[in-house]
Amino acid sequence: MNPRESNSVPGPRIWAVGALCRAVADALDARFNPVAVRGEISGFSRASSGHCYFSLKDESGQLRCAMFRRAAGLLDFSPRDGDQVEVRGRLAVYEPRGDLQLVVESLRRAGQGALFEQFLQRKARLEAEGLFDPARKRALPAMPRAVGVVTSLGAAALHDVVTALRRRVPHIPVVLAPAAVQGANAPAELVRALQSLYALEQPVDVILLVRGGGSIEDLWAFNDETLARTIVQSPVPVVSGVGHETDFTIADFCADLRAPTPTAAAELVSAPRDLWLGAIDLLDERLGDALGARLDALGQRLDQAAGRLGRPSNLVARQQLRLAHHAQRLHFAVLSRAERAARGPRLIAADFPMKFDRVLVQRRELLERVALRLRLLDPALVLQRGYAWLTDSDGRAIVSASNLHAGDAVVARLADGEVDLTVTPGETTGTRPTPPQ
Repeated sequence: MNPRESNSVPGPRIWAVGALCRAVADALDARFNPVAVRGEISGFSRASSGHCYFSLKDESGQLRCAMFRRAAGLLDFSPRDGDQVEVRGRLAVYEPRGDLQLVVESLRRAGQGALFEQFLQRKARLEAEGLFDPARKRALPAMPRAVGVVTSLGAAALHDVVTALRRRVPHIPVVLAPAAVQGANAPAELVRALQSLYALEQPVDVILLVRGGGSIEDLWAFNDETLARTIVQSPVPVVSGVGHETDFTIADFCADLRAPTPTAAAELVSAPRDLWLGAIDLLDERLGDALGARLDALGQRLDQAAGRLGRPSNLVARQQLRLAHHAQRLHFAVLSRAERAARGPRLIAADFPMKFDRVLVQRRELLERVALRLRLLDPALVLQRGYAWLTDSDGRAIVSASNLHAGDAVVARLADGEVDLTVTPGETTGTRPTPPQ
């Protein structure tokens, strides 16, 4: 036997790199998986494929994580660096680099389990009491006279809401009731802020309850039961704009309307000024058309009344002038009101039709009085009592017998027609017309 061979020690097994990685992966899988880990997110990124990559760390270690698109699509919030989270998944080895990584199958904010359970229990109880009943929800006012806002003075949500309202409805006053929106004192402050708006002598027409996004812990004040009951007691509609679109709180379900963001809440109660000005312009156009048609109809009635007289008298002419004068004044009043409406969006459109109807009623009554006076002057009423209206061949009225001579042609207009006459020599007291033979 070779001494060198007898004294040699067997060396370690020589692995292929890929085979060793697979063996380590198998050992990890058998020893640890599945695993649940708590830590802080760092370096979070979302690839165009939909996969998410980040590190999970604490004060003594760091672990690479990968969350594939299917699992990432089930998230109910947007993870950010610094978030404390709890993840469940499987440890694996990424063989191309030999890196240890955690393949995340589910992710939630740390502590969310207990809080979320409380949220679900409270939600179910309040819903059973009817606090979320759609039948008690009220529609938002189309044109609020004032808007109340409950939020923190230092919140970004306040800036978003004020900016949106100033851009869309700068003429509507905003009443701010400040309150903390996070922390142990926040629920009581939010309740007091709402109650202060309820007690205003000049009440607001709608209230916005807003704050920006955050974790379930950050938004927990808006899951307070006393706050929920205070919202339900509001004398005016309440719009809840708490958190981001994926965030839901008890306040959202109690409010008359939920907005996905604070900015959206402001936009829901503030139709743009241009929209109302356009509506006023359209209303002005319709009123002008209706006024013109009404004046045309009234003028036609006046023409018909004048035609029944045969020849208008001085009184008729004066009444026509007065009617034309009133029509012109009414026309200029409409134009003036339309110009003021274009300059000042605070004009309430309903007030304008009401005043127009009142003026129109007055003009109608005036026309009826004029028509009555014209009818009383109608010679036809006199003719019906047995009198005749005499005119010469040129249509001129004959008012004196001394103006007639033998042989003159005379037309006698009676109540039911006309008779042609010829003047014959009369007796000493004048002439006497006799019917032609």
